[in-house]
This record gives sequence, structure tokens and C-alpha cells, in this order.
Amino acid sequence: MNTLRIRRTALAVATAAVLPLGLAACSEESEYSAAAPAAPAAEAPVTADEPFGPACAGVPAEGAGSFDGMAKDPVATAASNNPALSTLVAAVKQAGLVDTLNNAKGITVFAPTNAAFAKIPKADLDKVLADKATLTKILTHHVVGQQLTPRQLENGSFETLEKGRVTTAGSGDAYRVDNTSNVVCGNVRTSNATVYIVDTVLMPK
Repeated sequence: MNTLRIRRTALAVATAAVLPLGLAACSEESEYSAAAPAAPAAEAPVTADEPFGPACAGVPAEGAGSFDGMAKDPVATAASNNPALSTLVAAVKQAGLVDTLNNAKGITVFAPTNAAFAKIPKADLDKVLADKATLTKILTHHVVGQQLTPRQLENGSFETLEKGRVTTAGSGDAYRVDNTSNVVCGNVRTSNATVYIVDTVLMPK
């Protein structure tokens, strides 16, 4: 009987010694779990579909001339709603290219701003506007028969509707076309085209 009591006493002592250690371990684990930093939230993906460039700030925030508005119209119509492209639109009408551009599918247009046309001496510009064949040659040199992404512009060479070629280079939000013209607002979508607004008129060779 004494032996049995001794064993029970020993077991009780051992259990009392072990239980606090186990509880302490659980407590430490709980404290560690509470203190551990939460996994960082996944960052929102950066979209490559947004317009870019310094001149994009001048595009109306709403209405037909806004990015959303232009996306609903074919390219010649969309350009007519952008005040900065009024000279280009007048030239397109003069050359009889409105329907050609509006009915085309999946094209890219390098669209010179009014300031780009203003770089051409007025006498020379008036002469070009009066010569439909020359005007058509120049305007169709600004059109590529496929929709180009910014990544494709990094180091590209593309055939134009004029049957010449334009070259592009750059990265990020800075691109040049034919090494003479800067993209000032790029990746603008219309219902049938991607538009890169440029600061210099491109001249075919």
C-alpha cells in the first residue's frame, strides 16, 4: 500500500511539473502568432492599357473628346472631338480619308497635334493642303495597318498605308517615331484604332 501511495505521489509531482511547461509553450506560441506580421496584400496589377504622356493631361475629362468618349468612336470621328487635333482632322477631310480611316479595322495612327503642323512654314503647309496626292501620301504615312502596343514601339519598324516604313524606339512613357517626333500622349483607344499623338509631322521618304 505504501509503495502504491509513493508511485501516485511521484506521478502527481511529475504531472504538475510538466503541465506548466506545456501551458507556457502554448502561451509563447500564441504570443508569437499574434505578433507575427500579416502577409502583405497583393499589389494591384499595373495595367498597360492606359494612355500615357504629358499631353494626356490636356484631354477633356468627360464628353466625346475624353478618353472614354474617343473609345466609342472610329478614329477620324474620335479625332474630330479632340481640339488639339483640329488641323489633322481638316487635312484628313481635305484628302478624303475620313471614311477610309473610320472603316479600317485594327490600325495605329500617329496623330500630329496642331502644334506639330505649326512647325511647317505656312506657305509650305498651304501648298501641301492644296495638293491632294501629296497630302494623302503624308497622311497615310502616319497609319500602320495593325494595332501597336507600347512594348512593340520599343524597337520597331512598321509598314505604313503609304507603303513606306516608320521606325520607333523608346521605353516606359517616352517614345520617338522616325527619330524626329515624340509621342506626347500614347496608347489612346478608339473603336477601331490605337492612337499615338505626336509633336512633329512625319514625312515619307
